Amino acid sequence: MTNSNPTTTPWGISGSTLKIIALVTMLTDHIGAAIIEPVLIQKAERMHIQWGSYSDLILIDKTLGTAYIAMRYIGRIAFPIFCFLLVEGFLHTRNVRRYAFRLFLFALISEIPFDLAFHHQLFCMDYQNVFFTLFIGLLVITALQAVMIHMTEHISFRILFCLISIFSGMYFASLLNTDYGAMGVLTILLIYIFRNNRLHAAAAACLCLIAMNTIEATSLLCIPLITHYNGKRGLQLKYVFYAFYPVHLLILYCIYQLLF
Repeated sequence: MTNSNPTTTPWGISGSTLKIIALVTMLTDHIGAAIIEPVLIQKAERMHIQWGSYSDLILIDKTLGTAYIAMRYIGRIAFPIFCFLLVEGFLHTRNVRRYAFRLFLFALISEIPFDLAFHHQLFCMDYQNVFFTLFIGLLVITALQAVMIHMTEHISFRILFCLISIFSGMYFASLLNTDYGAMGVLTILLIYIFRNNRLHAAAAACLCLIAMNTIEATSLLCIPLITHYNGKRGLQLKYVFYAFYPVHLLILYCIYQLLF
């Protein structure tokens, strides 16, 4: 596969800029899900309306319903960018084990804030936060790289172990019911496979997500952002990203408590 992207360019979007865009769109999505959706549900109960589609939300409250729909669609941009940054981090990290440990640690740290924000309880095993998806995806591409490096003379075994790694990762993401689940892991895998062509990587990731749910159609807006990535790190925001996730979820839960 030929590399259609230079490692670095003097223009374009840095990694930190991509990260900020992903954080802002994720925050927008989570405000809609954690704050506005409960308000709409409460209004629907008062009006004795059962809503099953976005069009029903307009009947409940035109302004809030429209804002909620817009926020959820904007939020679809975030996940493929996070997946792209994960693969970039994997390709350039000096210590994959430390990278994986960091993801797993913050998956554990973020679980209570995640459950509080979206389930309003300390522990909920029904649905796990996105850090678990990213962690599993990282394990899968790490395994694939190891197989490709160390099993060069055994093509049949290489294919077998690659398939085992991929389906194991997707299975565990589905079993744990992580955010984006098996398709989230597959999204990370596709970006890794097409890592030498950012356009193909971003398009494949978006198509995978759209196949999961048509609401993910707005994830296509991430394609020009990813293709204009200049290969530079930009601002040092590594720990800001990790801390932002659990902190903003706790803040959203506090706002929810004040409102309700």
